[in-house]
Amino acid sequence: MGFSSQIRYVLLFTVLTLFLLAVGYIVSYALGVPPIGILFFMLGISLVMNLVSYYWGPQMLLRISHVKLVEPTEYPALYSLLEEVSQQAGVPTPRLGIVNQPQPNAFATGRGKKNSYVVVTSGLLRIMDRDELRAVLGHEVGHIVHQDMALSTAAATVATAITYMVDILFFSLLFGGGRRDGAGGLGLFTVLLAPIAASMVQLAISRSREFYADEEGAKLTGRPDWLISALRKIDEYIRRGAPLNVSPTTSSMWIANPFRGGLGDLFSTHPSTEKRIRRLQELARRMNLLMA
Repeated sequence: MGFSSQIRYVLLFTVLTLFLLAVGYIVSYALGVPPIGILFFMLGISLVMNLVSYYWGPQMLLRISHVKLVEPTEYPALYSLLEEVSQQAGVPTPRLGIVNQPQPNAFATGRGKKNSYVVVTSGLLRIMDRDELRAVLGHEVGHIVHQDMALSTAAATVATAITYMVDILFFSLLFGGGRRDGAGGLGLFTVLLAPIAASMVQLAISRSREFYADEEGAKLTGRPDWLISALRKIDEYIRRGAPLNVSPTTSSMWIANPFRGGLGDLFSTHPSTEKRIRRLQELARRMNLLMA
């Protein structure tokens, strides 16, 4: 991850944290309670919940996505590529999983570099050539290098705390609790907008993760054009309606959102394929590679 990428991550988490503090102050003011108490209480609850998700989430994700963990001897060529990319990245080779679904897609999960999984669909194996497959594996190993599971958990902890505080404020307003000095209007404004704003920042972090994993994967292979080709193929199959029968709650984990929507970038878990390709083309130019 480049320096500018690190700055963007820091800015996004700073915005989310400042927003948490602002919502905490508004909620405490509207309820007439000390702000420190409600902030620490909600952060504590959300931290416990998201730590549970962090430690047991990968296994749950593998289960609900119908992943079959396989041995290296079952897919020797695929495992060899994964091993090569992992060695280049300086991380232990992840466990390999297969999802028997027609849509070409892939994801990585795990608690850290020493406890990770890379999962691909049978559709991906069917349509990708060796170079494109290496590029996809590089992208997923990029997520592991950046420890994106931990980053997602941190973002989810703050966003969850904001949601809980807003829920408390909503029920207080609903049943007539809290202050009587005009704080109700500010409280209602917070109830309506805070969850949306928190979700937008969290989604921006998710989209940034995809950009950074693209960049890391392209650098690992030394060929951004391989990943460009792979992303184009995946996008084409998703547009055609190639099925991936998994829970919509897993959409942010895949290399491309399996469920197409029309809400625009601000409410998307992934950047558009066009934006990702433009970033990769710019990276190729910086690497002095000739791009078609």
